[in-house]
Amino acid sequence: MLDNRIFSINGPIVKVKNTKDFSMMEMVHVGKNKIIGEVISVDEEYTTIQVYETTTGLSPGEFVYGAGMPLFATLGPGIMSNVFDGILRPLKDMEKISGSFIGIGSNIPSLNLNKLYNVSVEVSVNQHISPGEIYATCQETESIVHRCMLSPALEGGIVKKVASNGKYKVTDTIIEIEDKNKNLVEITLCQKWPVRKTRPVKKRCKISKPLITGQRIIDTMFPIAKGGTAAIPGGFGTGKTMTQHAIAKWCDADIIIYIGCGERGNEITQVLEEFSELIDPRTKKHLTDRTVLIANTSNMPVAAREASIYTGITIAEYYRDMGYHVAIMADSTSRWAEALRELSARLEEMPAEEGFPAYLPSRLSQFYERAGYVQTLSNKEGSITIIGAVSPQGSDFSEPVTQNTKRFVRCFWALDKALAYKRHYPAINWMESYSEYDEDLKEFYNENLGEDFLNMRNRFSNILAKERDLLEIVKLIGIDVLPDEEQLIIEIAKIIRIGFLQQNAFHKYDCYVTLEKQKCIMKTILYLFDKTLDLIRKEVPFTILKDNGIFSKLCKIKYEIDNENLERFDEYIKEIDKFFKEQADNISLH
Repeated sequence: MLDNRIFSINGPIVKVKNTKDFSMMEMVHVGKNKIIGEVISVDEEYTTIQVYETTTGLSPGEFVYGAGMPLFATLGPGIMSNVFDGILRPLKDMEKISGSFIGIGSNIPSLNLNKLYNVSVEVSVNQHISPGEIYATCQETESIVHRCMLSPALEGGIVKKVASNGKYKVTDTIIEIEDKNKNLVEITLCQKWPVRKTRPVKKRCKISKPLITGQRIIDTMFPIAKGGTAAIPGGFGTGKTMTQHAIAKWCDADIIIYIGCGERGNEITQVLEEFSELIDPRTKKHLTDRTVLIANTSNMPVAAREASIYTGITIAEYYRDMGYHVAIMADSTSRWAEALRELSARLEEMPAEEGFPAYLPSRLSQFYERAGYVQTLSNKEGSITIIGAVSPQGSDFSEPVTQNTKRFVRCFWALDKALAYKRHYPAINWMESYSEYDEDLKEFYNENLGEDFLNMRNRFSNILAKERDLLEIVKLIGIDVLPDEEQLIIEIAKIIRIGFLQQNAFHKYDCYVTLEKQKCIMKTILYLFDKTLDLIRKEVPFTILKDNGIFSKLCKIKYEIDNENLERFDEYIKEIDKFFKEQADNISLH
């Protein structure tokens, strides 16, 4: 122990010389304040530690103490509706101790050790219990039932003792099991799990169900599946955080985990204030009842920013194993990558493209690979959907973080600065974005919405692609010289852009749109297109048809009809029929 003294300090990187007392990835406590760190490199001469708190005031010669275990998360009742820092310390409890700024060496339990939970025990004496099996449940919040599972780190065994149903703290023994070595193991309501280690599952299932967000451009044009991965790249002010907020509020995931990774403090504060006021549209209770927020702002220690991603995904896996569908909002992975770059530079590693470490792609893949739709060890179905924001400097999508992220995600929602400046939200560029989940979700759409849904969606894509080509010509020679059919395409594309792709988050009918209403809007727009095209081919001038006002009316149809009264779309169809019948009659008269 006498040799385990700090030899050098370089920002968050601390080195200990000539010691063999620490193992790779072991958690340690550094200095007299016992600040938390993790061993990241071991060689004959030096043991290198990255410290998750500020090293201000730390000096060479202070002792380093090993914890004998890797960096872990304490998982149990009390996580939900809480706010943590990057290494899972509750910020509300830390504020009571150290005020508005985090104190050095604040060793606060992740869970409230004094709170009582009304526990129902689900196993009986002499029953065999396996890893991942649920042995007790309690109401964690009004929206979430917490299912306590035997840790996958244990072997399981025969239940020898069971507590009666009642109120218990997270550290109270609920059951005792006898393992194969005849040892008695006490099981409480909580467990510990290394954050960098993936929790095991029985099997990974085929992705076949969409994560329904209520946002038309996502659900219809670029859908994401439950258990899928998506990236939202965009420059400053393009609406990354706003898009994630909309998805967090409206998507049909059971649990939301929001990781504010390196974001500005005022943005995290805004998230906290908004989420605490929002009423969950699914349960009509507070949205925070099923939300976990991990706040690691840009002024917090850079190493903790790197750890925050793993902390968030570990919590997500824990709730997935209970049988919940979890959605993770990581905002943003670019600042997480910047933390990797800073740590790599201090370790004097050979830099790769734009100074990022050579292992950036593998770290990104390790994170996104922890998403998936699975069958849990307790034979339940659960999923983790990861939606990561990317903040490329100058909206340059060719930079390393964006390019490497594209390799590991199957959904790419490219935000466009020009659209954002036009107040077109969500500012997702329909030409640069894509989703690879179309085939996976085809069966779901055909069964629930009919086979014509995807056909209409493909027609929308084709019209928008044709519009892009035509607008290049219009810039040169004007729209009046185009044939009527091409003028129609431009006009219908405008209705698609304004009346379908653009969505108003503050309108009571437009903030969330069901898949059925999305289909009805598409059907009505395409019905107008087909009817107009038919008359144009009968040599009716497009200017006469356009001046009727039906085209501008369809741009506002999304505001006129709510999700419950879809039969009102038939009124618009009848109005279109009436107008075109009049035009057809005029043709026959002449």
